[in-house]
Amino acid sequence: MPVISRRSLLRGIGALALVGAATGTSLRLAEPARAATASGTLKIPTLLEPTTSGGTDVYTLAMQSGTTTLLSGVSSATNGFNQSFLGPVIKVKQGDTVQMDITNNLDDVSTVHWHGAHIPPSVDGGPQNTIDAGGTFSPSFEINQGAATLWFHPHALGTTSEQVASGLAGMLIVDDATDGAAALPNTYGTDQFPLIVQSLPVSSGGVIQSTTAGELAATTSFPLLVNGSNVAVNGTPTLEVDAGRVRFHLLNASIADIITVTRTDGKSFTQVATDAALLSKPLSVTTLQLVGGERAEICLDLTSSGGSITLQATVAAGGARGGSGTSSILTLTSTATTAADDLPSSLNTFTALDVSDPDATRTIALSNTGNTMFINKVAGTTMAAMEASEIMTTLGATEVWTITNATGLTHSFHLHDVPFQVQTVNGTAPTGANAEWKDTILISPQSTTVIAMQFTDYADNTFGYMLHCHNTVHEDEGMMAMLMVMTA
Repeated sequence: MPVISRRSLLRGIGALALVGAATGTSLRLAEPARAATASGTLKIPTLLEPTTSGGTDVYTLAMQSGTTTLLSGVSSATNGFNQSFLGPVIKVKQGDTVQMDITNNLDDVSTVHWHGAHIPPSVDGGPQNTIDAGGTFSPSFEINQGAATLWFHPHALGTTSEQVASGLAGMLIVDDATDGAAALPNTYGTDQFPLIVQSLPVSSGGVIQSTTAGELAATTSFPLLVNGSNVAVNGTPTLEVDAGRVRFHLLNASIADIITVTRTDGKSFTQVATDAALLSKPLSVTTLQLVGGERAEICLDLTSSGGSITLQATVAAGGARGGSGTSSILTLTSTATTAADDLPSSLNTFTALDVSDPDATRTIALSNTGNTMFINKVAGTTMAAMEASEIMTTLGATEVWTITNATGLTHSFHLHDVPFQVQTVNGTAPTGANAEWKDTILISPQSTTVIAMQFTDYADNTFGYMLHCHNTVHEDEGMMAMLMVMTA
């Protein structure tokens, strides 16, 4: 049986399960999704549909070039997945086996990293998993984690900042079968939406900037984009739904800048997840700060807010120079007349790691000399440099790391493979969402942050993971190191 589109089979039918015994090819079909009922000017990324073969969901991604209007009246050269800028949303479930068929139609080598995914290092998409120009890569892996908001982007040596800034970014949403996840809005395009927010350096001529020199250039401005649309040029995006509660998956896809999300009326909203997992319980917050690469999930209740809420983003420079100011990023309205059911008091089970007797303690020292960035005095600008100084751990190990920042710069620390728990920041225990699972955190200038993690499931004596600053300019300038998880 040939592999065919799930979408084409779901037209006008309920659920099907077709098995080709002779070929071993299987099509595993879910109930058809309800038609999207939202309207407005918010650009809603396409939900990428897979084909299914032998129990594996196959997603097709093409890295391609194009042009996009980022500044008024100016055309910019951009890149995207399956389109000219940004990419589709991929939505998967815990336990799924997926294959990502990636074609690199760029003129340069690249990779695709599954940021926040707990997967083997051979398919993680780091600098060891390169895709040549014109080449293809088809990693296959199991979705081995609970509900979370992840994303995918390039991670090649020396070109990560350029390629991410150019538009190569897409969202990967993980769902699971827990009661907590089921209680949250989960119909894409109806009550569940991505918000990809970027403060993007662009020259007056439309050239996207991705270096310290580009950030500092007098002709560079920092338009604020929401799902690829400049809010200053195109106006505040609008979204009208017929749901009483809406769930947003927020991603700060800026290469450097820090974004803080609030409501224009100053009222609270509900955070339900960090970048790594659902929270143990819904958390009422009035502000949500996201450093570059960080994600979070929030819920907005419309019927208790007069049917209309406007979110705004305040931008702060995370690099040598960056964006500033506050802009409205979404006006949400609802036609619903019935309030949504209360969220449960518990969404997830959070268990603190036992760090009374860790298998290892380490210092991760961040430093710089001008625009050369170091981790433990090594600039990770080549594979040879990172391999010579790689961190070695073993499967099953629990470790405690002390991250010291001797620079006067803000960094965005990200660890591949496993999430971590923040123990202290400058000697003080974290509160709120930062007290649970994370994979990306803000590291303030001249600060000390202690984190703990446990290396589970995957070991490989050839392929490694990365730890790095997710200010991609700093990453390309050397703030990246290699981690090898070895068999015990």
